[in-house]
Amino acid sequence: MDTGSYPMWEQYRLKREHYIIGLMSGTSLDGTDAALVRILTDDSGALQKIDLVDFVCVPYSNELREVLIRLCSPETARVDELTAAHFGVSEWYAHSVRELIQSSGIPSGQVDAISMHGQTVWHAPIASAFPGPTGGSLPVVSTLQIGECAVVRERTGLPVIGNLRARDMAAGGEGGALTPYADALMFRSPTEGRLVQNIGGIGNVTVLPAASSAEGISAFDTGPGNMVMDAIVRQATGGRQHYDPNGSMAAQGTFDQGLVDLCLDDDYFKRLPPKSTGREVYGEAYAARLMEMADTRSLSLEDTLATATCLTAETIVRAVEDFVLPKVQISAMLACGGGTSNATLMEMIRQRLPEGIRLERTADYGIPDDAREAIGFALLGHEALMGRTNTLPAVTGAKHAVISGNLTL
Repeated sequence: MDTGSYPMWEQYRLKREHYIIGLMSGTSLDGTDAALVRILTDDSGALQKIDLVDFVCVPYSNELREVLIRLCSPETARVDELTAAHFGVSEWYAHSVRELIQSSGIPSGQVDAISMHGQTVWHAPIASAFPGPTGGSLPVVSTLQIGECAVVRERTGLPVIGNLRARDMAAGGEGGALTPYADALMFRSPTEGRLVQNIGGIGNVTVLPAASSAEGISAFDTGPGNMVMDAIVRQATGGRQHYDPNGSMAAQGTFDQGLVDLCLDDDYFKRLPPKSTGREVYGEAYAARLMEMADTRSLSLEDTLATATCLTAETIVRAVEDFVLPKVQISAMLACGGGTSNATLMEMIRQRLPEGIRLERTADYGIPDDAREAIGFALLGHEALMGRTNTLPAVTGAKHAVISGNLTL
C-alpha cells in the first residue's frame, strides 16, 4: 500500500499512544471477538507496550450460524446468500464494536482504527487452474473472508483495515498464519522456546525459539481443532446443539485408536510446513464420513466424540513431534482459543506431550485464551498503519514480506 499520501497515516505515526480494535470471527463460527488494545510506541515508532483495555464476544445466533455453514460448502452455497451475508455479517461486526466501546468507557473518538479479519468461508492455498488472460490456464490460489469494511466504517465512524490475507497470497504465500507476527510480540522469551497453540475451528501453532528473530519464527495449521467435534454434535443433534460443553460427552466415551489412525493417514498431516487448511477440508462432509466409519464400528455418539477429540489432540502433538522438535528445543505450549474450555481435549494433549514440555494457557501470560486472535489482528492493523510489513514469509511461504490489509477511510 502507498500510505504516504494519506494524512490519517501521518497523524497516526506521530502519536505515541494508539487505540485500535481487533475484530475476529473464526472457523468455529461461534461469534465475533472484539478487543480494544492500547499500544505505546517510542519516538522512533517502535512498539514498547501492549495493553488489553477490554474484550467482548458477541455469540452468533443459530440462524446466522446456519447461513454461514451453508456458505462454507460448495454444495449448499448460493451467490445471492453469499452477497447478502457479506454485508449482513458486517452489521454484527459494527454491533460488536459499539458493545466494546460502551463496555470499555473509552470515547469512540479516542479509537484510531478497526482491524477486521472477517469471516472465512473458503480458503484454497493449493492452486487450481483458472482461465488465463492470454489463453490457456494459470494456477490461482484464493481465499475469501466476508464482511464489508465500508459497512463497518459507516456504522462506527472509524477507519477500517480489512482483507488481511489477500496480499500475502498474491505474494506467493498461503495467507496464513498471520497472527504469529503478533505472537512474537506478546509471547517470545529470551530464555526458552515456546509454542502458541490456537485451538479454534482449525488448530494452528506458532513456534517461538528462545530469543528468536523474525526469521526464526515459524507457524502452520496442525489440522482440525474444534471443527470436527462441533460438526459431529451438530449433525447428531439435528442442530439443537453446536458443541460438546467442556468435552463432557467425549469424557463419557472411549476413543477408537484404530479409527484415529485411519484419520491420521491423511496427506495434509504429512505435508511439510508452511501449510494451511480450513473448513473446505475438515468441515461438515469430513465429519459425516467420520460418523459413517464410526457407525460401521458400532461406536456410540460418546465414543465417536472421544475419537474426534483424540484426533485433534494427536494431530496437535504429532505436528510438534514431526515438524518442530527435530529443529527447536521447546519448554512450553501456550494454548488458546475455544478449545481450551474443553477439559477432555486439554487432558488428552497434556498426556501426549513429550516429557519436559509444559501445557499452559495464554491467560497465564495476561492474554485471555479467547482474546489472543483479536489482539493479534489489532497489532497487525497497527503495524500496517505504521507503514511496516506485518507478515512473516518464513511462516506463510510468500516470496517477501508485505504490508497486508486494505484501508477504508
